[in-house]
Amino acid sequence: MSDILAFDLGASSGRAILGSLKDGKIVTEELHRFPNDPVQTGDRLHWDILRLYHEIKQGLLKAKHKGIQPLSIGIDSWAVDYGLIAADGSLLGNPLHYRDRSSAGMMERLQEELTPAEIFNRTGIQFLPFNTIYQLYAAKLNQSPQLAAAKRFLMIPDLLRYFLTGEMHNEFSNATTTQLYNPLKQEWDGELLQHLGLSQSLFGHVLQPGSPAGNLQPSVQEELGLGPIAVHAVAEHDTASAVVAVPALERSFAYLSCGTWSLLGTEIQEPIMTAEAAQLNFTNEGGFGGTYRLLKNIMGLWILQESRREWERSGQDYSFSELVKLAGEAPAFTAFIDPDDPVFMAPGDMPARVKEYCRKTNQPVPEDAGTLVRCILESLAFKYRYVLELTEQLSGKQFNGLHMVGGGIHNTLLCQWTANAIGKPVWAGPAEGSAIGNLAVQWIARGEFADIWEARRVIRDSFPVTIYGPEQGEAWYDGYGRFLEITTLR
Repeated sequence: MSDILAFDLGASSGRAILGSLKDGKIVTEELHRFPNDPVQTGDRLHWDILRLYHEIKQGLLKAKHKGIQPLSIGIDSWAVDYGLIAADGSLLGNPLHYRDRSSAGMMERLQEELTPAEIFNRTGIQFLPFNTIYQLYAAKLNQSPQLAAAKRFLMIPDLLRYFLTGEMHNEFSNATTTQLYNPLKQEWDGELLQHLGLSQSLFGHVLQPGSPAGNLQPSVQEELGLGPIAVHAVAEHDTASAVVAVPALERSFAYLSCGTWSLLGTEIQEPIMTAEAAQLNFTNEGGFGGTYRLLKNIMGLWILQESRREWERSGQDYSFSELVKLAGEAPAFTAFIDPDDPVFMAPGDMPARVKEYCRKTNQPVPEDAGTLVRCILESLAFKYRYVLELTEQLSGKQFNGLHMVGGGIHNTLLCQWTANAIGKPVWAGPAEGSAIGNLAVQWIARGEFADIWEARRVIRDSFPVTIYGPEQGEAWYDGYGRFLEITTLR
């Protein structure tokens, strides 16, 4: 039997995916899906971590009710956020959401003490205002009693693993996203921690993806009526898991993990920590097998998701498929935004912000939902081209096309428009990339696959890949020029 279980937690929902190997192919079944809604308490935005732990246990119970005890389980999630553990092993408060405002301005403030070059040369990580380093810096400046009492730092998958196993471990792919891990020394950066006044003892030994990380502890076994299931540290940043699942046959490839966030880049063997990489604000995040993901974060479908929520609040209940249909019917290239403008970071009235951006840049203002959604999706497609070309420039590679994975591939209009924008094929699939990559790392750890390349071959044989060829080349070429001028990216 090869039944294993992946818990894949995204910024808006989570799922428990059962995986098995049958006749040389991967078979998956979604056992459990649940919302992951942040909770506003006063002026703080938190993750409901105990609810997420409860849902993980529900996923285990649903496997049990099917008569299955998985051989192993793994957990992946979004990056940068964390929990703090007290001396008695208890959790010190609910983890903050990366969109919480407590770290606002902290990146700029820390850069008055340490230059961007000093930080990048130690970490190789893109400067984003919500990175863990700035969250911890804010906690230190605000004399957080939780931080003062903390004995261990655990990121979200580390924390959920700890609840299941009673063991505390940090994992490589997520640790690198903190902007506190030194990939050249392959350890937490002691000088950065010292500058922030953080004890080295807070940060544990970093496990590579695929490492054993304990078993279900006796109290969990008793509660759920299960045996001692093995728990693996997989590639626990969901993008790292998604990249494992890219069904590439060529060793040099570009990928786009598309969901609430879009992450576009390539897989490399050593981090690229040059002055050019720093100037272009690229990142070198850890991957499976000691690899690195040279990539750039792009705001992604968050802008569309928040727009839909705002329309719902005003009584306009559009489905995503309805919005995509309206966008397809709207006139092309009416207006553009830079998806990564800071105005689109926080939750709120996104349609109003898109309109204001267009107004400030002397463009026609999209007044109806279809035109506004088209503006968002076309702008995303053009931003993908922009970042893809920068990835080629930095890596010294030329890519024949772009692999798209993640839930965003259900948006066929975005897939087609991305192919149009880059002027190259887009290979879309699989949709549940993070969960499948999570499963693949477990199977590699168990010896079912020899290595990641055998896993990728089996993934390609097991899941459909839709090919989108570029269309309307001249119109999209001209549109890209306008996009660059309006966003001042040129």
